[in-house]
Amino acid sequence: MSRTIVTNAVITQVGNNGYREILARMPKMLVSRQRDGKRYSLQEPSIMVRRLLAIWLVFLWLSTTSRAELVELVIHRREPFAGGKPFGETGPYVKLVGVARFAIDPDHPAHRDIVDLALAPRNAQGKVEFRADVYILAPADLRKGNGTILYDVNNRGNKLALVYFNEAPGNNDPTSEADAGNGFLMRRGYTIVWSGWIGELLPGNHRLLLEPPPVLENGRTVRGLARFEMSTDIPVDWLPLSRRPGHGSYRPTEEGLRKAELTWRMREGDPRVPIPREQWRVEIVPPKPPEQGVSGTLPEVRLYVAGGFRPGYLYELVTEVEGAFVQGVGFAGVRDLVSFLRYDKSERNPLRAGDQATIQRAYAFGVSQSGRFLRHFLYLGFNADEHGRRVFDAVWPHVSGGGLGFFNQRFAQPTRHNGQHEDHAYPADMFPFTYGDSYDPFQQREDGILRRLRREHPECVPKIFHTQSAAEYWHRSGSLVHTDPQGRQDAVIPPQVRIYAFAGTQHSPGDGSLPAPGKLNSGHTDLPTNPANYRPFLRALLDALDAWVRDNKEPPPSVYPTLAGGTLVPPRQQATGFPSLPGVRYPEVIQRPQLFDYGPEFITRGIITQEPPQPRASYTVLVPKCDADGNELGMLRLPDIAVPLATYTGWNLRHRNAGAEAMLANLQGACIPFVKTAAERRRLGDPRPAILERYRDFEDYRQRYQQVCEELVRQRWLLPEDRDRLLEKLAERKVWFAP
Repeated sequence: MSRTIVTNAVITQVGNNGYREILARMPKMLVSRQRDGKRYSLQEPSIMVRRLLAIWLVFLWLSTTSRAELVELVIHRREPFAGGKPFGETGPYVKLVGVARFAIDPDHPAHRDIVDLALAPRNAQGKVEFRADVYILAPADLRKGNGTILYDVNNRGNKLALVYFNEAPGNNDPTSEADAGNGFLMRRGYTIVWSGWIGELLPGNHRLLLEPPPVLENGRTVRGLARFEMSTDIPVDWLPLSRRPGHGSYRPTEEGLRKAELTWRMREGDPRVPIPREQWRVEIVPPKPPEQGVSGTLPEVRLYVAGGFRPGYLYELVTEVEGAFVQGVGFAGVRDLVSFLRYDKSERNPLRAGDQATIQRAYAFGVSQSGRFLRHFLYLGFNADEHGRRVFDAVWPHVSGGGLGFFNQRFAQPTRHNGQHEDHAYPADMFPFTYGDSYDPFQQREDGILRRLRREHPECVPKIFHTQSAAEYWHRSGSLVHTDPQGRQDAVIPPQVRIYAFAGTQHSPGDGSLPAPGKLNSGHTDLPTNPANYRPFLRALLDALDAWVRDNKEPPPSVYPTLAGGTLVPPRQQATGFPSLPGVRYPEVIQRPQLFDYGPEFITRGIITQEPPQPRASYTVLVPKCDADGNELGMLRLPDIAVPLATYTGWNLRHRNAGAEAMLANLQGACIPFVKTAAERRRLGDPRPAILERYRDFEDYRQRYQQVCEELVRQRWLLPEDRDRLLEKLAERKVWFAP
């Protein structure tokens, strides 16, 4: 930590607000000392007060340096962003790229739940060290920013905030003006921060890496059981054990490979069929060192199968591995980096302008896996730093569904999730699901995401936006965010939480363009993928969140389907009311999380000894009810869904070309356009009114669309600039009304 030289001059610079902050942390015996029968004045500090403050500052410095959270932040690159283009009143931005080094106290109460931290090597001060990549986009003149960090939790090493808020192309090293997209976050003055938190990633493509400490027993790396599930949509010769490119895997031991069992099956619930040992082999490819930044921790482990991998099948290798590391320090690294950037007053802080602090607030945003990270981050109490200070004023898990993650176990695989077909049995969608407390009848315990923070650090409970698409109800157990585990009643939502569900959308936003008329098959899926673009909602909600934190202005009320309102129902077609459409298969499957038995040490020590795990119970998931067109009720509707030209779903099915036919196409929705004329509708047997039965002509459609946009602006769901963009884009749809 920085070393403060305590002098009268330094104390004078603190100012009256600083005195109050320091006095609030001083022992009562010092604060209450009097001279000449009077209490010391905060406005006119005496020499004795200065001396007492100096003593207390020394004490604070000693206690701070003894904890040594963020030890060093080295900036390797500082360069203009977007060619120095100014973004409104904020002006131009700069890019800072570096590495942070951390050292945390394994005995601190805040770290009691980090699995295997006690088995990590310690430095001379008894601390556990680790490193992480850091990437910052900040106003060139920090004083022109809005004083707020937007921390974007990277998704598998990738930066997504600019994609989701600025509609920029994906680029892990944003540099050009095109990489700024529409410039929304820059025009609002945010300082955007990323850092590595995942230890299994491989260097490359500017992915953000974490270099976690190893787990050692008697000075040797630990061994244990691991399961690797793989699948593909196209025939391939080999697959990484991680299933995804750009990811490493724990190294199988020689003995493990001799005893390992590789199986395959078509569907999750099918019996596992062994593949003879002579028909497969493993190749280990060490990671290449990066030119700059954090090195990879794990190798890429490739699996080759005789005859290659068949599309849709689930291949599963269970083997002994070695090389465990403390993945849970990823939580501490995010906490300590953001806390440092917010609170550190030294010249080491790159977000400090001279003697002026430029950051007053911090918000966290995470997409999918990253949203689950934020829910887990809150659950473990990491929104309070080691000094009990609030890290994030607001936390926004987006399309996380009801999950936590495989983030804090021995031999953790953080990029696994739970799907109906793929990765179903990994420890991700686990109780608790709700932010407030709920009761799990299978484990016979009560818990909630915010339970620990509310008990231990109530002042550190942030404001929370939880947003999800329609796909989360089918693919990611989304209903469990706001019901009890058995789907019998609506959950009580804490006052700090808002839940917003977007009707007719899929996990990742599209560009808003409708598929070609008459097109059904989309290659790997039964139906064309859902093109709905919900990003205008995200921009409006970010402004609402900022006003809630900054000005205590209440955001719009939560909008999501409920049991009480009759808009949350079982997934059967009869219950949802989804119409029977020609050529469309309705799903007979859904992602339903299960309570798995991973062995006796999983709950207490985070160690899996049972692979594959044994299912013990299933939680109940529900989905939104539909209107006569098949569009969902009880949710926020984009203008495209409120004034529709199609049916938009949160589900899609795997086509036979991709294998595992009729299983859910992972995280994808669908779009089924209306036909143009009544005659065509009758010929096909489509129960939905045709376009020209709904609207007189394109102008009628445009006017209704504009009315919905204006109402969304009035209710703060849509920004005026996005209203204008949407209305301008409507011209593309004239073709649907042409004779």
